[in-house]
Amino acid sequence: MTETYDLIVRGGEVVNHAGRGRADIGIRDGKFVAIGDLGQASAGEVFNATGLTVMPGVIDTQVHFREPGLEWKEDLETGSQGAVLGGVVAVFEMPNTEPTTTDPAALADKLVRAAGRMHCDHAFYVGGTHENAAFLAELERLPGCCGVKVFMGASTGTLLVQDDEGVEQVLRHTNRRATFHSEDEYRLADRRPLARTGDWTSHPEVRDAQSALQSTHRLVRLATKLGKRIHVLHVTTRDEIEYLAAHKDVASVEVTPQHLTLEGPQDYERLKGFAQMNPPIRDHFHRMGVWSGVANGVADVLGSDHAPHTREEKARPYPASPSGMPGVQTLLPVMLTHVAEGRLSLERLVDLTSHGANRIFDLADKGRLAVGYDADLTIVDLKARRTITHAQMATRSGWTPFDGMEAKGWPMATIIRGRVVMRDAEIVAPSLGQPVRFRETLAA
Repeated sequence: MTETYDLIVRGGEVVNHAGRGRADIGIRDGKFVAIGDLGQASAGEVFNATGLTVMPGVIDTQVHFREPGLEWKEDLETGSQGAVLGGVVAVFEMPNTEPTTTDPAALADKLVRAAGRMHCDHAFYVGGTHENAAFLAELERLPGCCGVKVFMGASTGTLLVQDDEGVEQVLRHTNRRATFHSEDEYRLADRRPLARTGDWTSHPEVRDAQSALQSTHRLVRLATKLGKRIHVLHVTTRDEIEYLAAHKDVASVEVTPQHLTLEGPQDYERLKGFAQMNPPIRDHFHRMGVWSGVANGVADVLGSDHAPHTREEKARPYPASPSGMPGVQTLLPVMLTHVAEGRLSLERLVDLTSHGANRIFDLADKGRLAVGYDADLTIVDLKARRTITHAQMATRSGWTPFDGMEAKGWPMATIIRGRVVMRDAEIVAPSLGQPVRFRETLAA
């Protein structure tokens, strides 16, 4: 009897945990049910992937979609539109909105806002604070929560937890892996007078490498003392990569396309405020150090740290200009370019964009191109050559620091739970995003 599927992705080169090879993929009820030669099978829909490369769906584990309270920069709908256009099937969104996401009502509000509007699957961080530390064990188990996020360097409202006692209280009450922005607020405060008005090259002097390393030393010491798991976001220094390599028992590591691609001082001189983010874009020495973390396996995941601001806001003279840049839509084209230019393998990119998220965040049914998992696929053309432009960006801010860059490789389709959501730069099945599930929070 002929097997029948809802969707067959036929004839592509599949890249997954088993390696690379030509295969068909059979999908039924939103799940992968067969991988291999399905030439005799039929389906309600067939996607011809001949000449294309089929990856597990890309997961971006760090985005700021700015809703509620900052919707003139971005919102859940426009941010997720950029995600699926960039081949991203799921995002983890940050708590520094207005109001901040620090209690059950704020998390529930984001989930309501996302329903019927977000184009990709999603989960939301709960911000860890001095005030809610005692309740984090309950908060981190709520549906749609990807974990606790702590800012050790300056951030929105009460989200700043700069002291060891505060960080320790957060960790004591957290059972899942806790996520940290690791910059030492005390050192940052001392160094703020080093900012030179209108000179963005002073940004990595104000937020120097020692600010990051000092904070990460403190964080790892506390996590080790308490036997807790931590995730260090957007690592930017060679020193941290070398230090964290010796502490993988407690710490996982995120790197970003921006810190792997942009470099000071030249990109500050070229882009001015549009190159400003926290932690900063650093010099060649540290950029190569971050690449060493990709090469030697210290880096676990790749996140975009998508954090848009308007052009008008970014045009303010430093240090009045805000930190942050868009990135969810360009994450994959930028990194496929690095693959094409020999800086990492496609298999390593897959590990950083799907398998790593599956391991680090213990995803219940995402992050693997394997039978039984959600049928999430990112289909790319490795031969495509496209120039990244401001005009392509779906983000409400309408710009990218990578404007004018020739991308070597391009996302051609985004499939989420068996539905073709994006094809050839067009969203063909909008607003189908659902909350991501995590093994540690599933009901017994």
